[in-house]
Amino acid sequence: MKTGRYESLDAIRAFAAIGIVLMHVLGHVPIKTTSNFLTISLIPFFCDFVLLFMIISAFSLSCGYYLRIKQGNISINEFYKKRYLRILPFFAILCLVDVIVSPSLGSVFEMFANLTLCFGFLPNYGEITVIGVGWFLGIIFMFYMLFPFFVFLIDNKRRAIVSFILSFIMAHISIAYFESEKFGMVPIDRHNILVVAPFFLIGGICYLYREGLSNFVSRNKSFAFIAVSIITVIFFCFPLYKEGKAQLLTCELILFSMWLIWALGNDNNKLLVNPITKYLGNISMEIYLCHMMIYRAVEMCHIDKYVKNGDLLYLLTSIIVLGGAILFSHIIKYRVMKLIIR
Repeated sequence: MKTGRYESLDAIRAFAAIGIVLMHVLGHVPIKTTSNFLTISLIPFFCDFVLLFMIISAFSLSCGYYLRIKQGNISINEFYKKRYLRILPFFAILCLVDVIVSPSLGSVFEMFANLTLCFGFLPNYGEITVIGVGWFLGIIFMFYMLFPFFVFLIDNKRRAIVSFILSFIMAHISIAYFESEKFGMVPIDRHNILVVAPFFLIGGICYLYREGLSNFVSRNKSFAFIAVSIITVIFFCFPLYKEGKAQLLTCELILFSMWLIWALGNDNNKLLVNPITKYLGNISMEIYLCHMMIYRAVEMCHIDKYVKNGDLLYLLTSIIVLGGAILFSHIIKYRVMKLIIR
């Protein structure tokens, strides 16, 4: 049974990171673009690719550490040390740059909270402005801290399914009941670990069933592709998720799970597995974290003074921001970080 790395997931990570960049640029570009399906429905939806990242993170971390944690073949010290080294150095550089560019006592406090990587426990951590997109790390690192408990929850397939069902119910109760006047109308959304727990658990369940799922998809590639395509089209053409927050989470849970399952059975698909997707997948987290910093730098160039067409400005800005984020991520991760580690 395969327990190592699924290279097809690099493409999913890469596409998700690029999608999030396109979404943020669309939301900030100063000249309005043409109103169409892309700019009204598709690209704004890319915001929720962070939930796709959560499913993939749970699956990937399970591939590397589930059995080692379960069998006691890795120490707690080693596990958390690797998690910090994976995230903190790059994130720390971004936070430092942000504080230098916009210095204030508040930004220093926020940077300190960020650098603990435990800021996800703050009730209002989503309001942190120093690397605002870094809220995602707050959730991810909470998942890392809870990973031994996560391994307990998916110790076997039956317990994993029961845990998922309970987490699904808890997520909906949290939105329907605890986000009410009785509890101060405090927003309960994807910033809350209980709301997104089903996404992590479905990633764990896919890990437990990975062999059967990948074999089924690889033996029935045409059927699997058609099924995933139909579900994707239905998702966008019949937007039931617009009925409310809970419906959105349910629909995205189904959609993103299907994308993951399809990718598992296409580990030799040249569209998903190639040097470009592998390269971008390996720096997808870095692209996500730094792209808004790159956008702010591009914004100061005031391209809108020279390009008056909204669609052209959006396309040009997106290319520059994405290229800049890739370049910055590459230099920091593969050049600067190596020097720091040495």
